[in-house]
Amino acid sequence: MYNQFKSVSLSHRNAPLAIREQLALNEAEAKGIMLRLKDFFDISDVLAVSTCNRTEIYYSAANDLNEDIIKLLLIEKGVEDVEGFKAYFEQFAEGNAAVQHLFHVATGLQSQVVGDMQIPNQIKHAYQWSADLNMAGPFLHRLLHTIFFANKRVAQETFFRDGAASVSYAAVELLEGLMPNPKILVVGLGEIGTDVCRNLSQNTDAEVTLVNRTRSKAEALGAELGFRVADFADIESEISRADIIVSSIQREEPFFTKEMMVRLRGMSFKYFIDLSVPRSVSPEVEEVPGVMLYTIDSIRSKVDEALQRRLDSVPHVEEIINEAVVEFNDWSREMIVSPTIQKLKGALEQIRKEELTRFTKNLTESELEKVERITTSMMQKILKLPVLQLKAACKRGEAETLIDVLNDLFNLEKETEKH
Repeated sequence: MYNQFKSVSLSHRNAPLAIREQLALNEAEAKGIMLRLKDFFDISDVLAVSTCNRTEIYYSAANDLNEDIIKLLLIEKGVEDVEGFKAYFEQFAEGNAAVQHLFHVATGLQSQVVGDMQIPNQIKHAYQWSADLNMAGPFLHRLLHTIFFANKRVAQETFFRDGAASVSYAAVELLEGLMPNPKILVVGLGEIGTDVCRNLSQNTDAEVTLVNRTRSKAEALGAELGFRVADFADIESEISRADIIVSSIQREEPFFTKEMMVRLRGMSFKYFIDLSVPRSVSPEVEEVPGVMLYTIDSIRSKVDEALQRRLDSVPHVEEIINEAVVEFNDWSREMIVSPTIQKLKGALEQIRKEELTRFTKNLTESELEKVERITTSMMQKILKLPVLQLKAACKRGEAETLIDVLNDLFNLEKETEKH
């Protein structure tokens, strides 16, 4: 099963946002893709992972189905230029590479923001979808739980998850500390503004209003995240009702000025968080009583410190992953000999029962109980050495030879068919 594990990956490493957003999957789409894969191919252990930065399919199959799966995914998402899009995908057709890749993705080593704290939860959601559809077998169950345990060690033993390492996440962390239950106005829904909104949806219960020059974009994001939407023409009234204004407007001159704030006098205390380059909030707004401004430079300094701590932790994270992979590899190899162990146990147990039936007809119940215990103990001791030798052979990569010997010695294949 280990060598049959494979995956295809579309991520920020090889594909621009315009490509990634066309192939993003919500829960219903991810489950639909998995069901289609099950209908079309002889596969198991299917996992569909989709975040704002990646769309990936993991699966187990005897044959390399990567090209076919990419094609099916593109067709399902309505992409006509199938050949053109294929080049954006990474393909992992060898088990160890696919397992290593999933470990690196799930721990945040391959995130656009290294150490991304959201990725473990996104992997758990994908795992739940697979379990809901009964498409997670013993291999995937063990792999994911090994990954979750490694993630727990990363959080406890390193600084890899400390601090906010992206501007958008740091901005959300900042505004959450400004006041309880604020009214937040997000102006401008470019990449940073959209990221702020997505982080807000997961990390705060505040009332959020979206304003964008193109209202349709605000409406689409508002519908997705459950946020209120207002017209750009009503910006001044929205400023008046908001406690915190997050601005990521792209323009050459500041949009929020001292004059605007003076014109809106009588308003309550305001915080501005300016994420724009060039700045969209004039520094002079702080001359107006009750207005405070946080710039992208102050936020970036915190981000840079957090990011450096995370980068310094990468070698330790890699060690944790390598230890987890070794443990998982040992389990996977033992899975190869598990059927043989079960056959051997079954064959010996059958012999034990047959002999007991022949020679214990005249025994009392207490005598029969003693004989049962004695013979069961003997069988377990007889089995102990072959089982230990099989597991040791797994680690040496010599299990197949020993499996063949045991099959011949005990005629396991015929015994299995017989019973």
